[in-house]
Amino acid sequence: MAEPLTEPRWRRLPEERPRQIIEAALAIFGERGLAAARLDDIAKRAGLSKGTIYLYFPNKEELFREVIRSTVVSRIAEREQAFLNAPGSAIEVLTDYTRAYWKFIRSSEFAPIFRLVHAEIHNFPDLAAFYVEEVVARNHRLVEALVKRGIDTGEFRDIDPRVAARLLASTFVMHGLWCTHRDFFFTVAAKTDDEVFDELIDFFLHALRPRDPNNRVARSIES
Repeated sequence: MAEPLTEPRWRRLPEERPRQIIEAALAIFGERGLAAARLDDIAKRAGLSKGTIYLYFPNKEELFREVIRSTVVSRIAEREQAFLNAPGSAIEVLTDYTRAYWKFIRSSEFAPIFRLVHAEIHNFPDLAAFYVEEVVARNHRLVEALVKRGIDTGEFRDIDPRVAARLLASTFVMHGLWCTHRDFFFTVAAKTDDEVFDELIDFFLHALRPRDPNNRVARSIES
């Protein structure tokens, strides 16, 4: 009986080469950092030759951009499509958005990207500018639009939507990192991801709701 062929993956599946390269790059970037990562290592992880990478990506920086586009930016685009014109109340839509956002933060893709961005990207000014505009600013604009919708309908108080977007992102991201290291952060050690999400969205929605002029806190301050 003839032995099965053992061709390299890139010969058997040429249409999957860009995806293989991107997945390998994300893994190597996460393990070694952006500066220390080599295209040779990425090629080896992807199961192809270094020269093949150059057929799709001219350099490591452009490969990093494509990693961000295919993981983070694509998720933002999906959320824009799903939530900018979604039916329902502003509270319902914002809750659904944050649930999708939280799911991505808790995915295996997010942690290595976050480490790269906050540990190294300041050493690559062009990549930093790319990330700020394509990821941070775009995601903030989406949240701003959802908060503005709630302000217009009277569901949320008249808060600066830009401030709300920044606070939402920082709060959810930080809790996502704590949940990744539960052994060190007792505040989330005994809680599931769903329980942490419920706490976060409950707190954030209460912060956005209009103030009740007759509540006890307001009366006590005035007295």
